[in-house]
Amino acid sequence: MIDQLRQRLHALQKAPQIENRFSTLSFGITAIDLMLGEGFARSALHEIAATGEAHLPAAAGFALAVVKRAAPSPRLFWISEDMALAESGVPHGAGLTAFGLAPEHLVMVSATHRRELLWAMEEALRCPATTAVVGEMRAGAIDGVAVRRLSLAAAESGTLALLLRAEPPSDASTAVTRWVVGATPSTSGAPRLAAQLVRNRRGPTGSWILEWSDSDGQFILATRAQPLAAPALDRSHRQVA
Repeated sequence: MIDQLRQRLHALQKAPQIENRFSTLSFGITAIDLMLGEGFARSALHEIAATGEAHLPAAAGFALAVVKRAAPSPRLFWISEDMALAESGVPHGAGLTAFGLAPEHLVMVSATHRRELLWAMEEALRCPATTAVVGEMRAGAIDGVAVRRLSLAAAESGTLALLLRAEPPSDASTAVTRWVVGATPSTSGAPRLAAQLVRNRRGPTGSWILEWSDSDGQFILATRAQPLAAPALDRSHRQVA
């Protein structure tokens, strides 16, 4: 029994080093994919934090954009703390359809305590039919051992794992990347968000302004703001009576 426990702990300590074997999935934006080493590590844990609770929908949209790139019709587990569901609601079926995701492939799970959420994430990651697992939680630190277990489960199963957090965390993590995402004003009318890569175990960090494109069905880099009004056309001088 003790030998088995030692072997398990030894495996957990090696979890962050498995990232060298990760396959990647393109986010569809060259600047971001190059920063990540050809894209998001698929068999890995990533953290996406909102700049504040009011910006959680923007962070959730970014998380779903990552999930959407994982498979043509991804099978998603969305696991939330009870209080997170009470304060932020649940993903809306019509919204998922507009986003290009099938609501019938979404499994919603609620957890009373954070330890239950992390346990449910680990179990979902080990399900062969799962494409991605999102764990939504409110503010507060996470047990380091539990996070390492999630990293190991994602690496072993080949499944994408995302921790969606209500505000930027300060705790240590074995996640391959950590993002801070918030809504930002738009001049085009399309939803925009500011995505900042604050930790990247595979390379440098960076920040981008992204805009949702209905025609492309994904986020694109936002263009420069256009003038609010076009310059007046040249008109011939008219004599004033």
